[in-house]
Amino acid sequence: MTTTDVRAADTADRGLIVRLAFGSMAAQTLRAAVRLGVIELLGDTPRRADEVAADAGAEPQPMTRLLRALTSLGLLREHTPGSFSVTPAGTLLDPRRPGSLTSFVRMFTDPVATRAWEHLDGSIRTGDIAFDAVFGTDFFSHISQDPGLSAAFNSAMGQATAEAAAALPHAFDFGRFTSVADVGGGDGTLLAAVLDAHPGLTGIVYDTAHGLAQAPRTLQEHELTQRCSLVAGDFFRAVPDGSDLYLIKSVLHDWTDEQAITILSHCRAVLPPGGRVLIVEPVLPEVVGTDAEAHAADDAVTYLSDLNMLVNVGGRGRTRKDFEDVCHRAGLTLLSVTPLTRAAPFSLIEAAADFPHTAATGT
Repeated sequence: MTTTDVRAADTADRGLIVRLAFGSMAAQTLRAAVRLGVIELLGDTPRRADEVAADAGAEPQPMTRLLRALTSLGLLREHTPGSFSVTPAGTLLDPRRPGSLTSFVRMFTDPVATRAWEHLDGSIRTGDIAFDAVFGTDFFSHISQDPGLSAAFNSAMGQATAEAAAALPHAFDFGRFTSVADVGGGDGTLLAAVLDAHPGLTGIVYDTAHGLAQAPRTLQEHELTQRCSLVAGDFFRAVPDGSDLYLIKSVLHDWTDEQAITILSHCRAVLPPGGRVLIVEPVLPEVVGTDAEAHAADDAVTYLSDLNMLVNVGGRGRTRKDFEDVCHRAGLTLLSVTPLTRAAPFSLIEAAADFPHTAATGT
């Protein structure tokens, strides 16, 4: 490698570090755009920054700077000096559009989601949940005390589930079952998609009362109130019986192994012969690849999410071996792991009951 090549490589590496260091600033730029409603104000045709500023109650020059930053992030285009339009990616920040990620951005750029990250190094040293020390209570208790924040979290989780909801109904043989219980199902987005695609199924959305707050609207929108019931409860104590398929999406990663085993054990306790537990979560590889470009997108989000579980709720991402272990300890046999390619990085983890077995529940 020549000296010129070394210098070019060094420049590229420095650029990577600088972009990563500015990552939190990019996130707050998205937050400002959402809070000011600039995507809605821009609409479908190019508009001048001063017009957007006037409609947003903002100053023209700072608004121009914000819109140019959003342009640099690929969310807007600047056609002539000070005239902007929205890119396809930018439309995802418009709450009026199907598939919007506005609530997701609001939630994950809110101080309730970001403040504990300032203490990531402490969580790495001790294994403790930084959120609890910062806010004086655990994450889910904190948001349950604020109806607005709880609604925002439920909406964000519904938006985050949209891709999986589109892919899951066609990625698994639901036709061999009669009833699906979505454990920790939140606003019902995922189960509604499954029931829409499989008219012979009935369903149960099971979550806390706060978690279910927006679910009635989802069922009404999908005309599923006669085929799907809402059950409030605590999956650390029990899950509803009467279903032959128990669906668990983006739940186990919120909790420690012992807590995950408890949830799975409760599913195992009510699982009939031939029944299944279907876990929908990312499955971490045993070894992370070394090609930075190949792993910069999906894998980076997966591992950052894993750290988010550490600092905010105490959970973790898991490898296939990890899932096999928690399933086994809950009296379940892991049958298969299938990547959900249309909703990467999620996979479908299918498990069945061991017979006979006495599950080793956690605390």
